[in-house]
Amino acid sequence: MKYLGVTIRFKDLSDDNKEIMIALLDSLSFEGITELEGSVIAYIPVEQYNRKELENLLKTDNIIQKVEIESEEEIEEKNWNQEWEKNFDPVIVDNLCAIRAPFHPEFKNFKYVINIEPKMSFGTGHHETTSLMVSAMLKMDFANKAVLDMGCGTGLLAILASKMGAKEIVAIDIDKWAYENTLENMERNKVKMHIIEGGEESIPDKSFDVLLANINRNILIQQSQSYSNHLKENGTLLLSGILEEDIPVVLKTFNGLGFSSVQIQSKGNWQMIELKKQV
Repeated sequence: MKYLGVTIRFKDLSDDNKEIMIALLDSLSFEGITELEGSVIAYIPVEQYNRKELENLLKTDNIIQKVEIESEEEIEEKNWNQEWEKNFDPVIVDNLCAIRAPFHPEFKNFKYVINIEPKMSFGTGHHETTSLMVSAMLKMDFANKAVLDMGCGTGLLAILASKMGAKEIVAIDIDKWAYENTLENMERNKVKMHIIEGGEESIPDKSFDVLLANINRNILIQQSQSYSNHLKENGTLLLSGILEEDIPVVLKTFNGLGFSSVQIQSKGNWQMIELKKQV
């Protein structure tokens, strides 16, 4: 299969801008990213590439002025799994949860061990937003709860919820690669959950005790009404993919829907907000 390597150069080079870009590309059909000094190369099958779609995506996060599509070069398919094995180290969160790949040694003496074959999906625990979500979850009670994981990526958060005792779990991602990866990781971890390929329109007609959404500010705000509609009264909403400067607009949106802020946790410039739906 022929792939296209799309080089995106940063006019304003900062770790935050690069992380935002990687998160945005994850929502399209890109299947791998190589980080370089001042740029990233994103890989996508030639027949799936749509430059206009990419440009529109960049505009949604108001960072189009900070980046530019520099080149589009056709390349041969990479061995993506081999690339991941070179760069994916185990992750330990709060000395309670170990996140490992099949090629890592077995872990013992951790309350929760999650086995993830990451492939090209977002959510390995390495990114600050994922580890913030995991850390917040480890302090919660999931016993017999109904949980919705929006933008599930690898399925890591949904799998953790299951291991923590959730009785019903729905994991949704609009990206086909993430959907398939979550299916594989569900089987790998011997847990049960309902996995859906789609967006907010795919949320089942029911209410949940806990809703997890580690996406980005614009999508969180765009889908805020759906989150409110599908969360029980006194239900818990965990949000991440948010930068420090995004907090006021995110809180304003969700406060306007009847949510109250419980806590805000930070890692670097990335934030996790825990909200409670008011009665």
